[in-house]
Amino acid sequence: MKKHHNGWAIVVLLGLLGWGIFDAEFLNRQEPIASSSEQGNEQIGIEKGNTAPDFELQQIGGGTVKLSDLRGKKVILNLWATWCPPCRAEMPDMQRYYEENKEKGVVILGVNLTDTEASPEAVADFVKLYGITFPILLDPEKEVANVYKAISIPTSYIIDSSGVIQNKYIGPMNEETMENMLSAIK
Repeated sequence: MKKHHNGWAIVVLLGLLGWGIFDAEFLNRQEPIASSSEQGNEQIGIEKGNTAPDFELQQIGGGTVKLSDLRGKKVILNLWATWCPPCRAEMPDMQRYYEENKEKGVVILGVNLTDTEASPEAVADFVKLYGITFPILLDPEKEVANVYKAISIPTSYIIDSSGVIQNKYIGPMNEETMENMLSAIK
């Protein structure tokens, strides 16, 4: 009987290893694309080269943020939750990158998947604990999460100053990744 259990354990471990390789190799690939003016594409959608779908959400601390109001700036749209270990891991890097680049026209929008949280207060406590100063938006109805298909988190979209999606990144980002993706766009 023990050999039977060991066989299943090996099958499960190989499956997990295969998924890890697939995830690392295929899901986090970055593919440069032509700018929207080169493509002549003004289609709204979540694919590279599409104009990012607009939304307006409440910000922690009050007020609202509308994505289209940020035209002229480079935007990292990050979908995340406080309970997500990879999301927690990337937050210090995102905060440092934001502080170093906000004067250069870079905005990070942290869209919290609020319906998955214990409470909005838990999100506010997290923001305070991590010293986050970039806008944290609450998505209690999964409006943005559904439109941007946040199946796995963290998921980030890199949006150029014209409002066009230039990249999608699944998994935690570090400062170097953010710099590489944002320096390649206008």
